[in-house]
Amino acid sequence: METDDDSNAVVDPQVRAYVYSLISALGGTGADEDGRYVLGDDALACLKDLKRWLKLYDKKLNRLDVARCLAEGNLVNGDLLEILAAWSDEPMENRTKMKIALACLELLADLTWPIEKNDLQMTVNHHRHTPYLQVAQLSYKRSVLTHSTSKILRTIVRIGLPSVAQPMSERTSRDEDIIKLVLYFLRNIAMISTPRNLPIDGDEAEVSRSATISAFNDQDILHLLLTISSTMGEDFNTQDVVVLEVLFHLLKGVDVEKLFMNEKQLHAKHTNELQGLLTKELTFKREYAKNAPTRHNRFGSMIWIKRDEDRVSTVSGQDILLDEARSLDKLDKAKKWNKPRGRRGRGDELSLNDFDMPISLTPSANKHLRTFVEDFLDSAFNRKFLCKARRTSNNMRAALFSHIRKEIERERDRILDIHPRQFFYLIAWFLEAERMRHKVKLTSRSGKSVVGGGDDGFALIAGVLTQETFIILTRFLRESYDMKQWQDLNAGMRCFTEILLTVQQMAESPLEDDQEIAENIQNRLFYEETTHDLIILILRNYNDQGFGYLDACTELVHVHLRMLERYSKQNSDMQVRSRKRARRKRKTAKEGSSEGGVEDDDGDGESSAEDMAAAHRTSTERKFDFKRFAARFLSQSCTNTFVKFTSYYQELDAEQLKRAHRFFYRVAFKMEMSVMLFRVDIIALFVKMIKGPSGLDTSNPAWKEWDELVRQLIKKLVRKMGKRPELAVEMLFSKTNATAHFLEYGYTKQTVSTKIRAPAELEIKPGMVRDEQIGVAVAALLDQDKHDAVRWVKGALTSAFDERQSWETEAAAQVVEQENSPRNPPGITEKSTPSCPSISIRPDNGERRIAMFKDNKLRLLMKLVGFQRLGDEEDADATWIVPSSVTAAELKQCVDLIKKFENDPPVFDDDKVAADFIRRKQAPKARSSTFGDEDDDADFLENDEEEFLFPAGGPTNRKPDALKELKAKRRRRRRPKGSDDDEVPDEAELEARREKRQKTNLERMRAIKSDLYVHDSDDASDEEKDRMFFDKEAELRREHGKKVLEAMRLGAENGENPLGGGLNRKGRKRKSAGGDITTNDKIVNPSSKSAKRRKSAPPPRKTHRPSLFGHNSDSESTSSSPSNRDPDLVSLPSSDEGEKDTPLTSSPQVAQLSLSSHPNTEPPPLTKDRDGDIAMQDDGDDDEDIPAVRRRPRIGGFVVDSDSE
Repeated sequence: METDDDSNAVVDPQVRAYVYSLISALGGTGADEDGRYVLGDDALACLKDLKRWLKLYDKKLNRLDVARCLAEGNLVNGDLLEILAAWSDEPMENRTKMKIALACLELLADLTWPIEKNDLQMTVNHHRHTPYLQVAQLSYKRSVLTHSTSKILRTIVRIGLPSVAQPMSERTSRDEDIIKLVLYFLRNIAMISTPRNLPIDGDEAEVSRSATISAFNDQDILHLLLTISSTMGEDFNTQDVVVLEVLFHLLKGVDVEKLFMNEKQLHAKHTNELQGLLTKELTFKREYAKNAPTRHNRFGSMIWIKRDEDRVSTVSGQDILLDEARSLDKLDKAKKWNKPRGRRGRGDELSLNDFDMPISLTPSANKHLRTFVEDFLDSAFNRKFLCKARRTSNNMRAALFSHIRKEIERERDRILDIHPRQFFYLIAWFLEAERMRHKVKLTSRSGKSVVGGGDDGFALIAGVLTQETFIILTRFLRESYDMKQWQDLNAGMRCFTEILLTVQQMAESPLEDDQEIAENIQNRLFYEETTHDLIILILRNYNDQGFGYLDACTELVHVHLRMLERYSKQNSDMQVRSRKRARRKRKTAKEGSSEGGVEDDDGDGESSAEDMAAAHRTSTERKFDFKRFAARFLSQSCTNTFVKFTSYYQELDAEQLKRAHRFFYRVAFKMEMSVMLFRVDIIALFVKMIKGPSGLDTSNPAWKEWDELVRQLIKKLVRKMGKRPELAVEMLFSKTNATAHFLEYGYTKQTVSTKIRAPAELEIKPGMVRDEQIGVAVAALLDQDKHDAVRWVKGALTSAFDERQSWETEAAAQVVEQENSPRNPPGITEKSTPSCPSISIRPDNGERRIAMFKDNKLRLLMKLVGFQRLGDEEDADATWIVPSSVTAAELKQCVDLIKKFENDPPVFDDDKVAADFIRRKQAPKARSSTFGDEDDDADFLENDEEEFLFPAGGPTNRKPDALKELKAKRRRRRRPKGSDDDEVPDEAELEARREKRQKTNLERMRAIKSDLYVHDSDDASDEEKDRMFFDKEAELRREHGKKVLEAMRLGAENGENPLGGGLNRKGRKRKSAGGDITTNDKIVNPSSKSAKRRKSAPPPRKTHRPSLFGHNSDSESTSSSPSNRDPDLVSLPSSDEGEKDTPLTSSPQVAQLSLSSHPNTEPPPLTKDRDGDIAMQDDGDDDEDIPAVRRRPRIGGFVVDSDSE
């Protein structure tokens, strides 16, 4: 029967009894042995049984009962440590004692292992035993560090020395386990710290960080860590992460600046800190004295404050009687809203792995740790194999950190999630230590040569300033940000900041080698635009991750902005690599076979794969613009992060206050966006910092800069409110970039919206039936892990099938009813049946709606199953429907096919995938209307790299017979005999001709002004405008005729020829002595080229043209015989430039004139020589008469054709 004591027992009584019996049988002290510890007869077996109980009961059953019993039974302090203390300093040759010591070490490692709390795995026993075990572990650590008779840590190291002395190639797995067991125990001792909110026994200083460092130094543990770290990769391999954890728990929270101070500097530092604390205390007392209790305050006070709408608020206390401001301030504090906070990380986990909590060390511990850090930087951070003077990366091999970096990249099983955080934090810590050591050296050697003093500086940290480290750091930052691992991101930001500060110090070094290295590192760090974007995202998305995270975030932004601005000014042509979304251009390069030009079947698959227009990531270089980059920090979220950081102004030091000041100064004055700071809470915070109450101390070095900043900001606020009265309302709210731009400049910022382009349309390669095509489309989606898209299409088909089937059933019933009805004849039954309505396809969420437009493979499957897209191709919100032509049977068949291929995807031959059978659907080729062969047009259309302003067509097009005439002329050309053109051109010449034709076509297409853009408005006819236009033209013709008649009349009265040519009295031509025909002493050569052209001119044709004077006249063209000529008209043949039209504004030259002064005389034909003078032909010339060539008449600037043409 179970008693009440058994039911209320913390541990199972049977388990407790068995464990206590093992502890008793292990051994003990007695009076007979003078107080010495004596082992039991079966001590080794007892130790093994206890180990077995811990393993099988606690670990497998997820309980802590055995550990609780061992803690209550005082196993560690009363038995295990006494067994280890019984060892003498002499080497132990007894193997039994060696096994007993090793068994004690195994138990110690298990009992001091950190207790991990997991909410999903913790039980009632865990909550009962964890506080007790944490206090017990603290007592274990105190006993190990401060044992009265022996140095326990050195004894434990002696257990592992035989295994450490073995070469790595000769060690067994047991030796490796013993070494790791020793290191894990050291890790546990360094890791155990005072638990929060738990009472402890004894002095806390005995288990502090200073006591741990001093014990490690006294018992040579630090030397062991240096030895293993410096030979990592040679003598040790798998112990790297354990050493990393030991270093992390020794160094986390230690102030590096104080570590490298001497005693005098450290004393002055402590004095200044004490003075600052006293000043803060006086400030608090001064503020408290203003409202200090008086002799009458025991009576109390309470007042009512009358608010709007007759509402009353109650405030109590005597301090409210001083003034109205204090009353309202106390009222505001009383109604302050405490925003509920989400669940954060567990307190115990933060205490074990948190590195933001500062730790103070004693002077002795500070001295020991500084010596260890300097030795570690010299020997273990980077190990040198050659002379120190030869400072090349090939002569140095990184020992610990490069080895761990490689293991992290390889993702070894021993690399846990906590190790990258510790790795980057330690890199940041040691880089800061190296910078401080450099600073101390330069200060101490200020009177000596600085170059000689810096020879052994930055070469020691070259192992972590490599491109591989930068890559893994950037990836770690991105992954931590995406996974919301804020402590990991905090460590990564600290590492990146320290790398930037170290590079800055290297750039300021007097050594040219350090400056070149710094230049190279900055180029690598600032080359990737993704790194800049990540820093902006981290600053924007701060959301109460803790002050340590906030401090690291703001410091990274401050250092990064300052160094990037300086580097961009020094390198005006700075380039960055940006990543953007782009589409692969269609490649049309045709590769022929070198042997016989035979095309294989695989070429089609390769070319179709290249023709896929799937979007992919491309990297492009562009010039970096720092002003454009800095403008991205002008968002309200970035400002809020620094405002939150500034709200801790009472706890910030001078450097932190300067950091916030520089950011606000950049926003308000450098970037001229002070509107982002014009918010009520921000202005109130700034005023409180300067004016109080509880403001910034005036003795603070940053007070003057903040005072000037606040004064100038208030001035700008007053001036801006005068210009923008609406700012008074906007001060209550956060501002978007558009609102801030309008308030700052008075107009809305113009932005260009880019339209989303539709994806390339895909199709299945020919040679497959419809069922196989659907299988290829389904397999392509499944290969991209788009199972939800396939399920959605299947669901849409199923829903459409149900709806269509129900409609068809109802329609069939109506048809039967109409056939049986006596009123309707059978012949009209089919016509009266309505058609099936289309079914709309609706997306199930927003992502599906976007995929229906941008996912070309999903669109391919939707088209194959019968869906139809309505609307414009570029419309992202176009509707998809199931057309009425698709029957329910077809929909059911598609559903079955998708189910079949979803459960059993098709398998293709030759290891091909579904994407190999999909290609880009080619757009229909347009017919080119420019001159050239068809091959040229095809080559031009294939080149889709350039889009022309106008398509082919319109006024620049020639008539269809023009191309035929040109080809006919080419065929009529005869090649001279013996020319090289008779030979067949080779490949190179043909390629050159093809490129030349293609270039000509490109130039011709660029010059096209399409007819499509001309006739849209010209085709529209307006009768009223046409009538007004023709009336105006008729009036112009009448005025022009009057002017011509007036000029002829004046010429006849003066005896002058109106044509401007000189006629002799008899109207005859005379010959010169040389045989040339002359008129008015002008010599005309009858064998001139113009005369030859006139002889070869075709005979004139009968035309009907309007008269020049505004009325129509039917006349025939002048013939070659004099009888056919009109006696009253003189025909003027065209000159050499007859192809050109005489402008309307030139002097009138009339083609046919009535000569009233010579009514019966037939004037001879006139010609013009090259000088423009008129000459008459000789009547006695035996040559054939040359007919006059008429030009088409122009009336009002228009060419007028006769009706006969």
